[in-house]
Amino acid sequence: MKTDGNFFPGGRPRVLLLAEVANPEWVSVPLIGWSLAQAIGELADVHILTQIRNRDAFLRAGMKEGGDFTAIDTEAIQKSAWKLSKSLRLGNDLGWTTNAAIKALTYPWFEHKVWKAFGDRIKAREFDLVHRVTPVSPVMVSPISRKCCETGIDFIVGPLNGGLPWPEGFRDVQRREREWLSSLRGVHRLLPGRRSYLRNTSRFIVGSRYAEKEIPEPHRARCIRVAENGVNPDLFNSRVTDDGEGPLRISFIGRMVPYKGPDMLLEAAIPFLRSGRVHLHFIGDGPVLDNLRSRAFGIGVGGCVTFHGWLAHRDIPGIASKCQVMALPSVREFGGGVVLEAMALGSVPVVLDYGGPGEVVDNRVGFKIPLTNRKGVIADLRKCIGYLTENRDKLAEIGSRARDRVRERFTWRAKAAQMIEIYKSLSREKRQPS
Repeated sequence: MKTDGNFFPGGRPRVLLLAEVANPEWVSVPLIGWSLAQAIGELADVHILTQIRNRDAFLRAGMKEGGDFTAIDTEAIQKSAWKLSKSLRLGNDLGWTTNAAIKALTYPWFEHKVWKAFGDRIKAREFDLVHRVTPVSPVMVSPISRKCCETGIDFIVGPLNGGLPWPEGFRDVQRREREWLSSLRGVHRLLPGRRSYLRNTSRFIVGSRYAEKEIPEPHRARCIRVAENGVNPDLFNSRVTDDGEGPLRISFIGRMVPYKGPDMLLEAAIPFLRSGRVHLHFIGDGPVLDNLRSRAFGIGVGGCVTFHGWLAHRDIPGIASKCQVMALPSVREFGGGVVLEAMALGSVPVVLDYGGPGEVVDNRVGFKIPLTNRKGVIADLRKCIGYLTENRDKLAEIGSRARDRVRERFTWRAKAAQMIEIYKSLSREKRQPS
């Protein structure tokens, strides 16, 4: 895709991308930051600013320091913040709201150093716009938005995601996740510079309706909905096949933590595991893995459950593509990138009708379970698994539609094209007579 030369000098937008969290060797938000930045870089002239801990991974990926990217050193404050966060969360896998809160307090230092290094170049109009790709939190303040606005440079953030309340039926899971800070979420409105950030940001790209609600009503006219997650079609290019022989294979992909619901999937599948009609594949690691394994073997279904543990991202398609169904009964999932990746393989998703997965899955491409309480979710999930085992002949068609949808709307290149259109719309607005 070539950008219209009528919109930007030289035909391509010159973009300074802030991707403080971006890493091709990690998953979750770091992979989102890296993947979207790379895809935008194919359609625009991009320079990426990232935190120095990502430097070596960028170099290993063939990026040129100083040309393609600049590493910003904020380790003096980041190391202390990470230690504090880990101490408050009592580990690495739980209490992520606490981590986000500390990040909200420390991230402005990254932008302070960005402006110190690139402020003169921004004021000299070496870039057409500044786009903060990560952090993705809608509560994170960007202090350089005002400085960009004063210079006449558009400042964009997103896709943003977050703002998903804990469901009432799973308060016990909230406690197990050590999400005690979630009840104080509204405090972010008191962050210094928040009003200025909201006023001076040209566009808020939001990944969900919940994230959009985090933007105050007077500023929502500048919100544009674009899903947070995307898929690399070169990596997720295999395809699920089913000859109808053997048990129905169902995968679970994600961290083994309480809110992801791997234990609910196991409980729901017990009758089908015992009868040999289903085989579960758990991909991931975390604090509930040992209990999950003990439960499976304790009730005598361990032979019908495979625990793969943690896998590198590149190794996931090889196993996921052998599973006709991918189940993610997560009770508080912001994005759900693994759902899109499974769909790209033609694996039929089964998700809870809440958060990110509930927004990307409909009855044409998968199945949604009502979010009630633990007992209700297990019962409805069991019914769904029963339906799937009795109607395996329908899965290929549903999986094919899921695969087509991802390739039409949710590849990183498709998302980057959406970003370019947003850039062009801002340029168009500036060219219109007042």
